[in-house]
Amino acid sequence: MKKRYLLFGFIFSVSASMHAQYKTVTTKDANGFTYEYVENDPAKARVYTLGNGLKVYLAQNHDEPRIQTYIPVRTGSNNDPEDSTGLAHYLEHMVFKGTSKLGTVNWAKEQELIKQISDLYEQHKAEKDVEKKKAIYKKIDEISKIASQYAVANEYDKAVASIGATGTNAHTWFDETVYKNVIPSNELEKFLLIESERFSELVLRLFHTELEAVYEEFNRGQDNDYWASHEAMMKLLFPTTHYGTQTTIGTSDHLKNPSMVAINNYFNEYYVPNNIAVVLVGDLEFEPTIKLVNAYFGSMKKANQPKEYIAQEAPLTKIQVKDIYSPQAERVEIGFRLGGVKTKDAIYLNLIDMLLSNGQAGIIDLDVNQQQKALYASSSPMVMKDYSVHQLTGMPNEGQTVEEVKDLLLAQIEKLKKGEFDEWLLNAVVNEFRKNSMEALESNDAMATEMYQAFIHGRTWEQAVSDLERMSKVTKQELIDFVNANYKDNYVVIYKRQGENKDLVRVENPGITPIDINRDSESEFYKRLKGIEVKEIAPVFVDFNSAIQKEKIGKTNSQLYSIKNTTNDLATVTYITEVGSDNDNKLSLAIGYLDYLGTSKYSAADIKKEFYKLGISYGISTGTDKTYITVKGLKENIPAGIKLLEHLVTDAKADDTAYANMVDQILKGRLDAKSSKGGIQRALNSYIVSNGELSRFKDILSENELKTIKPTELVGLIHNFFDYNNDVFYYGNDKETAKKAIVEHHNLGKGKKIPVAKVYPEPATDGTLYFAPYDMVQAEITYRAREGKFNKDLLATSSVFNNYFGGGMASVVFQEIRESKSLAYSAYAYYMNAAKADKHNYVMAYVGTQANKLPQAVEAMMELMNAMPQGESQFQNAKNTVLKNIATQRYTKAQIFSYWLSLKEKGIDYDINKDIYSQVQNMQMTDLVNYFDKYVKGKTFNVGLLGKKENLDWEAVKKMGKVKELSLEDLFGY
Repeated sequence: MKKRYLLFGFIFSVSASMHAQYKTVTTKDANGFTYEYVENDPAKARVYTLGNGLKVYLAQNHDEPRIQTYIPVRTGSNNDPEDSTGLAHYLEHMVFKGTSKLGTVNWAKEQELIKQISDLYEQHKAEKDVEKKKAIYKKIDEISKIASQYAVANEYDKAVASIGATGTNAHTWFDETVYKNVIPSNELEKFLLIESERFSELVLRLFHTELEAVYEEFNRGQDNDYWASHEAMMKLLFPTTHYGTQTTIGTSDHLKNPSMVAINNYFNEYYVPNNIAVVLVGDLEFEPTIKLVNAYFGSMKKANQPKEYIAQEAPLTKIQVKDIYSPQAERVEIGFRLGGVKTKDAIYLNLIDMLLSNGQAGIIDLDVNQQQKALYASSSPMVMKDYSVHQLTGMPNEGQTVEEVKDLLLAQIEKLKKGEFDEWLLNAVVNEFRKNSMEALESNDAMATEMYQAFIHGRTWEQAVSDLERMSKVTKQELIDFVNANYKDNYVVIYKRQGENKDLVRVENPGITPIDINRDSESEFYKRLKGIEVKEIAPVFVDFNSAIQKEKIGKTNSQLYSIKNTTNDLATVTYITEVGSDNDNKLSLAIGYLDYLGTSKYSAADIKKEFYKLGISYGISTGTDKTYITVKGLKENIPAGIKLLEHLVTDAKADDTAYANMVDQILKGRLDAKSSKGGIQRALNSYIVSNGELSRFKDILSENELKTIKPTELVGLIHNFFDYNNDVFYYGNDKETAKKAIVEHHNLGKGKKIPVAKVYPEPATDGTLYFAPYDMVQAEITYRAREGKFNKDLLATSSVFNNYFGGGMASVVFQEIRESKSLAYSAYAYYMNAAKADKHNYVMAYVGTQANKLPQAVEAMMELMNAMPQGESQFQNAKNTVLKNIATQRYTKAQIFSYWLSLKEKGIDYDINKDIYSQVQNMQMTDLVNYFDKYVKGKTFNVGLLGKKENLDWEAVKKMGKVKELSLEDLFGY
């Protein structure tokens, strides 16, 4: 089901009046700080404004001792200079590089060299002669190498890792640049110290290596045709403004010709306190928190308000069409341009989107997808500051053209224009937003996201909170009128056709000299930071016996597990059956078929409508050895949902036409997978761990089998599925009512014998390199080495190893391959513990790099996999991160049951974090070295290589192992 959130204030109307009254109140807190809050906002959020103009958004959630932090800056790629596109984005990267205090061991000497590098970049940008530009770049490379001896690479990442931060990242979009971390609540002051230093100034250290990493990100975008179609659509929808004339990543030419002067000027103009916010949501107290934020950010000097970029386009008066090409399957995308977030258009767009495509009973869901008129169709909104885009996407069935799918999608808009939808659907959509917002109130990230978006878009919190109230007042006729007024012959059509992409940009390897990492060096700032003591948070481990209530239910003595929901009135019932696809290879097919079936009482479309009217979502998930069937909604509707689901499962009627169409779509999907980069990569990943032998990926029903299976056989599987004994999990606050409905309506099993599961081997990896050709700019290399079977005694060391070696921006692999050598945007390595007790662990690694950098990237990765660099400071950070993550982790609510199930699969019946925490506390660097030597070093890897054959250095490739080139039939088995 598609989930769309508006804001949390909406849930007030569930428990109070339909139209809550929202009013902004200004008052002072106990310390005299002025803040605003919105009456009837159940989040009870506060919005402060410091004396320098910096906004501070605060909200509480004490479920766990963590705080979601966002620092949004109200600027993005729309403010890029037209001759330096991509600047806002690579500036975002550089804000991770530290300051004159953080990230350096000798700022005086480093500063002089950075100034030389900056001057050389200005020469490089102005120079037109290609050979002279290369000579200048060589000089930049030489001085950068010297400058790096004074830098401490990734010291910002080390600093936030030292306080236990996770999710450290950032993103740039048209109107926003947002920096994010999740921190332990006891580390708030140290976090604010780090961030206030970080945003106090910009130092462009290690610039040329980071910019090359950004170029690798550009290359990844070139290999993603969804980015290509997005850019093509935006150019046509916004022909004269930066939404369309520029891209966030920038052009190849601009990325290769940056100006450090321009970057500094941009930072000084836009990274000012009156253009920045601090968003904190989680385990915090308001008064102490605002005092700390003011202490660390209040001294930032207020500046002139940056000039706001405002996009103004002439109305679109005609249909515009563009073809783009890539090897992947064809699709069509249609875009309508509407008003921005501050206009009524945004409210209407969100309603229209969900009326069309809500994952259950939308017009597209039922009239296109459920009736199998196209392989796939969807609707999605993109709401921005000045404008919004409503996008419709469709993929054709076999023998269908993208033009026909386009007409089919537009026909759904015509239904809206004519009012050909039920009144109840509009109300149900509003209720769906309300239910989703109730769930979102429990999420720090969802709350913080809504806050930073309100800041970026210049909206008051009251405006944000009251969106659903305005939405709930929209009538069917008003919506019809809006669609007729705005959805005319004023749209853009992008046909993504199959063929060669002739617009790919391939550049030479710049030959960067690896810079110094200085792994154990520390700035004075970092040393002081480490010296600040905080009161540690004690871990809390789950006692499953007390957290999960257990009782017998029904005549079969099935187990009912339950956890009480003390937060809201949402409830979930999940049936758990010990049968999966390994037991019956037709089970997944039957469950997929159920989506197209009706009953003696309801058509296939009508039963979906009934679920949606009730506000009930249901889902069926088949794993290898288990099937989960879930009913979710407001507690008062759960009994009706249970009854309706049981009716569907036991009374589903076979439909020969629907099955034939489903088979056609399965076969078309398989064909499309063979032209998809992602599909081929998944097939290759499976192949390298199975050595091409029997695997779940390839062991699928053949075309002949699919076509000869009788629909009645599949319906029989569905009807009799609950004859297998099944247990139940309930999460909610009215267990007895749900229990009564389960006993009354649900078949808890008749002791049906479970078929013997098929066993798929996990052969030893033998050092073969498997190559799959694909027309792309990058080459992607994946490594897999089979290890021993699951061993809980390895969990503690592997947790620290993964954090230290290859699991984040402060890891060894990231530093060596991206930071030092600029060989990739994405590179990682880790020890993957099996999910089940009887399965093997694997050592895994990955590098995605420009094809002509492949030899260097492979050499760099293999050096690391055979000789782990040692850094005591880095080890202590990795160890500290694991300890703080466990100490601040709180399994709550329904998470407890999921966690218990995952441990049960491993043969563990208690909270294993207790053991991990104890073992990590006493761990030394020698333990990590011993672990590496025993479980990682010298392992025999199978390698998967994906790339364009003509662009690869085959002499280098052959040195990687015995090479086997695979056909698509080898990979997919068909």
